[in-house]
Amino acid sequence: MKHLKFGLLLAALGTVLSVAPAAFAQESSRAYTEGNVVVVSYIRTEPGKFDDYMSYLATTYKALMADYKAAGIILDYAVYANQPVNEHDPDLILTITYKNLAALDNLDARTDPIAKKVWSSLQASNQASAERGKVRTVLGGRMLRQLNLK
Repeated sequence: MKHLKFGLLLAALGTVLSVAPAAFAQESSRAYTEGNVVVVSYIRTEPGKFDDYMSYLATTYKALMADYKAAGIILDYAVYANQPVNEHDPDLILTITYKNLAALDNLDARTDPIAKKVWSSLQASNQASAERGKVRTVLGGRMLRQLNLK
């Protein structure tokens, strides 16, 4: 009798487990698929320093992003001008596009060797960042996930 009850229990469990994924798949069919991830940085250049910062972006930053792109770390990057409405608005918006959230896993381990070509050490990179702080302020940022409509 115990074996019969156990057998019936296993059969019932098997039925539930085989039907549940199909029911869940129907229930979770969404009108979109998850797409790329875009990291956005809002930048405000200091008065009279716009061209200095653009010079950095057009040289060092551009070369670094091109190397990241060639290595398959990023899909794309862009620099946008913004018309600030007040002193708290950015005048530049930088974006970096990644394939998905998983592309951000162990990002430093993949980008540090490339960055070492530009800056010889983490300390040198930090010093360069501090120098850029004299020409711009990072106001904040966002991480966006593209939703591709079906």
